Amino acid sequence: MAKISDQIDVAPESYSTETPTVEAPQATRPVLSVGGAAVGRRKQAIARVRLTPGSGSITVNNREFENFFPNKLHQQLINDPFKLLDLLGSYDVIAKISGGGPSGQAGALRLGIARALNEIDEENNRAILKKAGFLSRDARVKERKKAGLKKARKAPQFSKR
Repeated sequence: MAKISDQIDVAPESYSTETPTVEAPQATRPVLSVGGAAVGRRKQAIARVRLTPGSGSITVNNREFENFFPNKLHQQLINDPFKLLDLLGSYDVIAKISGGGPSGQAGALRLGIARALNEIDEENNRAILKKAGFLSRDARVKERKKAGLKKARKAPQFSKR
């Protein structure tokens, strides 16, 4: 007597709970030969950013990018909009940053770059940047100190007697 599995030719790969991963062929978009400028803010930092088509060099306050932001996490944060749009090395960035600390300055620069890329090619870049959350300003700022407290919320030690 023959087994049922011998009679039916079923490929084990044909039934799967996973959706097949099909790579969609991406057509690389040409880099537009126009520049863009924008302002980004985060905490107390303000970054004025200008993008021009070029080799991908980033200059911040007339200093090299790696010297101004030695922290690799901040460098990655700043380059995220370019990586997301596959435009890494396509635009030169010239930025003037004032106020705030390193983290706020990096966040302000990222917002400025994202806004400038949005200005350059709004119909192709806006949806991608907006979905990633790069076009919205992070409105979190330091809370002010209140009267009678040591800091914004820290109270002096309570004594019952």
